[in-house]
Amino acid sequence: MSETLSTAPSDKTVETPLAGAEPEEPSLIDWATIWKPLAWIVGGFLLFFFLPVDSTRFTGSVIESLALAKWYAQEHVLLCLVPAFFIAGGVAVFVSQGSVMKYLGAGASKVLSYGVASVSGSVLAVCSCTVLPLFAGIWKRGAGLGPAIAFLYSGPAINVLAIILTARILGPEIGAARAVGAVLFSVVIGLFMHLLFRKEEAAKAASAIHMPTPEVERPLWQTTLLFVAMIGLLVSATWGRPEQAGGLWSAVFAAKWLMAGGFAFLLGVLMVRWMRVKVYKLVIAAVAVLIPALMAPQYPLIAFSVGLIAFTTLLTTTRGETESWFTASWDFAKQIMPLLLAGVLVAGLLLGRPGSEGLIPSQWISGLVGGNSFWANLFASVVGAFMYFATLTEVPILQGLIGAGMGQGPALALLLAGPALSLPNMLVIRSVLGTKKTVAFVALVVVMATISGLIFGSLMAV
Repeated sequence: MSETLSTAPSDKTVETPLAGAEPEEPSLIDWATIWKPLAWIVGGFLLFFFLPVDSTRFTGSVIESLALAKWYAQEHVLLCLVPAFFIAGGVAVFVSQGSVMKYLGAGASKVLSYGVASVSGSVLAVCSCTVLPLFAGIWKRGAGLGPAIAFLYSGPAINVLAIILTARILGPEIGAARAVGAVLFSVVIGLFMHLLFRKEEAAKAASAIHMPTPEVERPLWQTTLLFVAMIGLLVSATWGRPEQAGGLWSAVFAAKWLMAGGFAFLLGVLMVRWMRVKVYKLVIAAVAVLIPALMAPQYPLIAFSVGLIAFTTLLTTTRGETESWFTASWDFAKQIMPLLLAGVLVAGLLLGRPGSEGLIPSQWISGLVGGNSFWANLFASVVGAFMYFATLTEVPILQGLIGAGMGQGPALALLLAGPALSLPNMLVIRSVLGTKKTVAFVALVVVMATISGLIFGSLMAV
């Protein structure tokens, strides 16, 4: 019986290289790791190649950018940001996660959490950048997104002194509208943020149920007294000079450094009593601060700077929770400061300092915010959101813009969006919350400020 050979074609085809052809070698260039740095290099080259150094507008804007950064460093870093970093570090170390979850957590009562968040923010006379370390502190301790956003907005926006100053200089109507709008904004924007990201908040609340009850190392009254001393020091040291001499605010301003010294001394005593800081270290620190305070009272920033150095020394030379306090504060500082500096430089380049111009001419802005149209209010909200306002500086800026023809509605829109947001502020919020939540927060502030401006402008026109 003969065997039959199958001649059916095979399913697999084996390709044979042509005679004389060499096999192709793999590429040695990994484009996945090259294109990003290459794009940065090419972009940097094109930027410097076409840099308009002959333009007086551009060179003036660069000077404005550096001048704004210098002004920010002189007026806000030592007096505002550094104390705020220490307060945020204190929140991370001394405030238990269970307490934050109880009052501000995703599963807490909405009335309680939003009430506490808005009231907590309103006691601080801080700008949109100074509130950031405090916001990051409560967020990382487990606060719900809505209450944390309410606190973030209320800190710079619900400023009692700024609202009183607004009413006295710009009129009682716009002062009252700012007060009502800021209170409503802090709660409504927080609620909207909670609804937009409710799935994440629900998961956060569910995980909080299974958290063990934290051990409390210190009674609540002791922790409260610590924060009273720190917040009192921050508020008194940053108290601004009132527009008019005389009255209660002038008296407070005249005694601001005495009050700051009193709160600093109280903080030192509490550290000796409760944190094992040696008495002789506190005495040395106090003497180090008193020498420049008495020898150069016209330069209080010198004594304040020495005090910050002395306080840091007390924290780092005592073992235990003081070291944790310094480490937590340093973590906030290294995360936030570079972004703030970059944001201030860009804001100065585009918009200049208050009363000066950057790349964007001021007449463009004043010409676009006249009347009470939708676009005028929207433009005022967007400009206010990106421009940096130090505490209380928005009032004289608006006074000049209103004198140049700015409408009442756009003025309120800028007041509601400006103090709570800024380009540096947005960069830091993005590093804490991520891009999606930051965009949602900024969009909500701009939209609500625009709507509020339209309503207020219409009422004032009646």
